[in-house]
Amino acid sequence: MASKTLYVGKTSATPLGDLWIAVTDDGLASVSWMREEGEFTAFLTRRFRQPVEHNPKRTAYAASQLREYLAGERRQFTIPIDWSLLRPFQREALLATFAIPYGQTSTYGELAARIGRPRAARAVGRAEATNPMPLVIPCHRVIGADGKLTGYGGGEGLATKKWLLKMEGAVLA
Repeated sequence: MASKTLYVGKTSATPLGDLWIAVTDDGLASVSWMREEGEFTAFLTRRFRQPVEHNPKRTAYAASQLREYLAGERRQFTIPIDWSLLRPFQREALLATFAIPYGQTSTYGELAARIGRPRAARAVGRAEATNPMPLVIPCHRVIGADGKLTGYGGGEGLATKKWLLKMEGAVLA
C-alpha cells in the first residue's frame, strides 16, 4: 500500500464526549474516544503504519456529520470512507455492517451469512471489535444471536451501545 497521510482532528462536546477523527485524502480512517491526541496518534501509527499530521481543517466535514448524527439530526453518513486501510475480511464484514439501516440491528451470524460465510460469526465479531470507525460503520447495531447486547469498545462500552440504539429508536429484546 502506498503511503497515505492520516490527518487528525477532534470534535468536542458531543453527547458522547470528545471524539478524535482521522481522515486520508480518500476518506475517513478512524473515529476514537481516546482522551489524548498523543494516544490517538500512537494508535494510528501502530494500526495503519502511515504518517500522521494534526490538521483539523481536513477532519471538519467528518466532525460535523458526527455531531449531527449524535444530536439526532442525521440518519445516514455521506462521509467518504477509506476502505483500503482495512484487511480484506474486515472490509467485507464492515461493508455489510455499514449497510445495516439506521434504527435496525443485525446479529453476527446474519452478517456472516450476508457475506457468504455462514460459519464465520466469531470472525465477524472480531472484525467488529477492531472496527476503526465506530458510529460511522455502525457496529453498535450488531447484537448477539439471542437479541441481547454484546461487547462494545467505544465510549462507556455497553452503556454507549444501548444509548446509540435507543437514540436511533431500535427495538431491543
